[in-house]
Amino acid sequence: MEWKRKKIPEPDLDLRTDCGCAFDVGGSLQRGEEDDESEPLDLDLVQLSAGFMILMYIFETYLDLRQHRAYKLPTLPKTLEGVISQEKFEKSHAYSLDKSRFHFVHEFVTILMDTAILFFGILPWFWKRSGDSVVYAGLNADNEILHTLAFLAGVMIWSQITDLPFSLYSTFVIEARHGFNKQTVWLFFRDMIKGIVLAVLIGPPIVAAIVVIVQKGGPYLAIYLWVFMLVLSLVMMTVYPILIAPLFNKFTPLPDGELRVKIENLAASLKFPLKKLFVVDGSTRSSHSNAYMYGFFKNKRIVLYDTLIQQCKNEEEVVAVIAHELGHWKLNHTMYTFVAVQILTLLQFGGYTLVRNSKDLFQSFGFDTQPVLIGLILFQHTVIPLQHLVSFGLNLVSRAFEFQADAFAKKLGYASSLRAGLVKLQEENLSAMNTDHWYSAYHYSHPPLVERLAAIDEPDKKAD
Repeated sequence: MEWKRKKIPEPDLDLRTDCGCAFDVGGSLQRGEEDDESEPLDLDLVQLSAGFMILMYIFETYLDLRQHRAYKLPTLPKTLEGVISQEKFEKSHAYSLDKSRFHFVHEFVTILMDTAILFFGILPWFWKRSGDSVVYAGLNADNEILHTLAFLAGVMIWSQITDLPFSLYSTFVIEARHGFNKQTVWLFFRDMIKGIVLAVLIGPPIVAAIVVIVQKGGPYLAIYLWVFMLVLSLVMMTVYPILIAPLFNKFTPLPDGELRVKIENLAASLKFPLKKLFVVDGSTRSSHSNAYMYGFFKNKRIVLYDTLIQQCKNEEEVVAVIAHELGHWKLNHTMYTFVAVQILTLLQFGGYTLVRNSKDLFQSFGFDTQPVLIGLILFQHTVIPLQHLVSFGLNLVSRAFEFQADAFAKKLGYASSLRAGLVKLQEENLSAMNTDHWYSAYHYSHPPLVERLAAIDEPDKKAD
């Protein structure tokens, strides 16, 4: 769990199909007798944590600068000459530079706030003030669940306030300037309110359960936490597309016609258990396009954005994109990724159990008690270097999966249609045409278009 979520730049073209905290039910949060006094900060540990954050900010800013220079290149890569129109290139050029400048400002403000939170002891101060708010409400602040929920409520309010100006500017200035935003201000705030209401309804039971598990887990705590999170993720993967996603978008069955027949025939030929085929009204919010599928076992569903159907020149291009997505399913990419994430989650919980009772760790950051949620936050700070390495490794695997899914669609005979579809989506989404190799290697979970086209165009190797 992080104090503030850091946004990572999205890859140029994302058509990938993808289908701790701690607390005692009667929970007593142990307080020191001097509740008004916080432990002094251990500046060495705080400086080490903040120093690594700043070091990573400098490194990522260097990569951002390299990519910014790539955005400013006046010509297309040779591979895309004659493939991407000059008009689309110029629009992409302007859009990419706008987003890049905004990203520099956003990341600078974020690192300032995160560093201030560490150096000025805002985290322990905020924890104590959240306890005071529980008392003001006439509740028992010694109950760790109530205290934690009050803390998370404050964090949510803080995040909404600090993120709102950036979200508004991104949506109603940058996205609108380049023709992507379709939202009204009312729809924007309605979505935000729905998200808050869902967090208020879903969050407390999950937080309470984690608190109880940590307090009662004993030597098998890591396994109990992992099992709980595994079950929770499976439930959310089932519930989200059926109950939550429809609160924000309208899902309608793909009308009968040639496109539906072609997709159903493709799914049948691969023995993909397609149960339902939907179109989602993505155009009500943005003209960006996407496609995804979800579901377990023999209850699979495919969702197409209406913008995807509108942007592709013919049905074959849409079917080729679906063939790529079915390649992920046929090659078990989603399962491999899910298993890898579960292993990493178990290892992370195992690491957390090693430090959760470390009084020195809590005192180093100014805490005179050892709340479960705070322990998870502090643990996240200690493993930030590993998180960056793991993220980089997962990106490498993800890019390899993308090439394999493209090759799968090519083997089915969709090479030219997939090529045309990828180019069309790159143009319509105004995705970056020029990419810096270091930047894309570090950030992108999908290969740049130039690399994907080169792989599609490469002659098949004949077996000896």
